[in-house]
Amino acid sequence: MSGKERRRLEVFGRVKRGEITLVRAAAWLKLSERQTRRMYKRFVDEKDAGLVHRLRGRRSNRRLDEATREKVIARHQERYADFGPTHACEKLLEDDGLKVSPDTLTRLLKGAGLWKRLRRGRKHRSRRERRSCFGEMVQMDGSPHDWFEGRGPKCVLMDLVDDATGQTYAKFFEEETTVAAFESFGEWVGLYGLPRSVYVDRDSIYRSDRLATVEQELAGEGPLTQFGRAMKELAVDLIMAHSPQAKGRVERKNRTMQDRLIKELRLAGVSTIPAANAFLRDTFLAKLNAKQTVPARDKADAHRRLPRGMKLAEVLCFQEERTVGQDWCVRYESRWFQIDRNHEPLQLAGKRITVRRLLDGTIQLLQERRRLAFVELSEQPKVAKVKKPIVNNKAFKPTARQRPPAFAKVVRT
Repeated sequence: MSGKERRRLEVFGRVKRGEITLVRAAAWLKLSERQTRRMYKRFVDEKDAGLVHRLRGRRSNRRLDEATREKVIARHQERYADFGPTHACEKLLEDDGLKVSPDTLTRLLKGAGLWKRLRRGRKHRSRRERRSCFGEMVQMDGSPHDWFEGRGPKCVLMDLVDDATGQTYAKFFEEETTVAAFESFGEWVGLYGLPRSVYVDRDSIYRSDRLATVEQELAGEGPLTQFGRAMKELAVDLIMAHSPQAKGRVERKNRTMQDRLIKELRLAGVSTIPAANAFLRDTFLAKLNAKQTVPARDKADAHRRLPRGMKLAEVLCFQEERTVGQDWCVRYESRWFQIDRNHEPLQLAGKRITVRRLLDGTIQLLQERRRLAFVELSEQPKVAKVKKPIVNNKAFKPTARQRPPAFAKVVRT
């Protein structure tokens, strides 16, 4: 008997002994008086067995037939053996037309002795409350992994997750580099706008270990990486986490990707980075966001538009300072650029200018945000050699008249 049935047995025993009435018993059991009288009559006729549920020991009317149960188990072991229960049920319905719930699938696998549960001990942590608006903070992280399970090259998945809603964008790259961070962030901006802040780890892409210059110390600023400089120009707060657990939403999303995305790529037969990015864009991300995105507490969108006149490609790029030579040439990455003569009034020789390299390889030279015209030289400019005057030794050869007289020996007497 269940606990509820034992409580009913104790109450009906009191009714039978005349200690309480059926009205009081109905109130104690939280049943109607009609239901209480019917159950008490069955208790009197059948004793304790009258209180046991009539369906106990009988098969459910919604039970799967044996053929379907065997087909589900066989299909699961054939294609989805390493899938989680929820993911496996989704794929069984989507690809095979077999509709089962995760609990049912778990029971079937347990009954067949095929269920294995991974128990992981985790340190207790308090989960940070989500931001209130979409676009208020975006978490970004790179996840290096064998995404193609040996069918293709190892690569990195750059993952961006909105903190308020869980909206996700992702793209594959060969390595986690500044270029990968620039492209991923730029595509998020193209889809939704500029977020208020970006939450990242303390990788060298985002944090610089160089010593601050005198100008930076006077301004109260630290040295910036290329990504940090770009975020400063865009007025996007760059927040660096002190531990992976701090940016837990993107870390959990990475685990989801390493579980589900790998299997989806396997089923789709994808084994290259371009094909994987197309699969993400056209198929996977839409389904993932439809299932795992939650509404924000505040309906306002915190994303901003780019300032008027600003081009995103000219911010998400590499910028370095160089000194103009006396011949008005600038060297950058073993390349030489000759500044046009039209800028002669600026007197740039010996001054510092900014060299900007866009992600597509385009070079721009700027002096205080003024674009300079230039041409690239095919080779290093040659330094003009100064000719030394030729000295004619014969012209300076002393003549006989110019020779000093021979030394006369003085003889003392």
